[in-house]
Amino acid sequence: MPSEELFLPALNPETVLPRTGSKYPEPFKAKVAGRSKQALGDALGLKNFGVNRVHLAPGAASSIRHWHTRQDEFVYVLTGELTLITNAGEQVLQAGMAAGFPAGKADGHQLVNRSHSDAVYLEVGDRTSGDEVVYPDDDLVAAQSTNWSFTHKDGSAY
Repeated sequence: MPSEELFLPALNPETVLPRTGSKYPEPFKAKVAGRSKQALGDALGLKNFGVNRVHLAPGAASSIRHWHTRQDEFVYVLTGELTLITNAGEQVLQAGMAAGFPAGKADGHQLVNRSHSDAVYLEVGDRTSGDEVVYPDDDLVAAQSTNWSFTHKDGSAY
């Protein structure tokens, strides 16, 4: 990393505070313990898409397996090794590998760090409004209006 102080539009990712935890309701929050995100896109003032630098400790998951109705997602592995889980099964992604998840494609996905070392990846997604997230393995649905709200699949609140 450069030793000199950067100013916008440049950014040293190390200066962005990581956020931990999750917006998921209980009991789902524990499923992403060991995950932290740095909102690089927000720090740079990006409005149309988000960019997160995500750190997964050994044993941690990126999310609950899910897919989006309106938002595309893209991931690029920077360091470490991650297991990508989709409807088709599992495959290992290593540093330099990428994966993409088109909006509306009912293919639940998640990344899990099954290695003994930390892994870091970039997560890029658009910010199309009115998105819904489907969690095929869990009794959970997320809907976006102003903020994200979570319900059971039958529509009842958590």
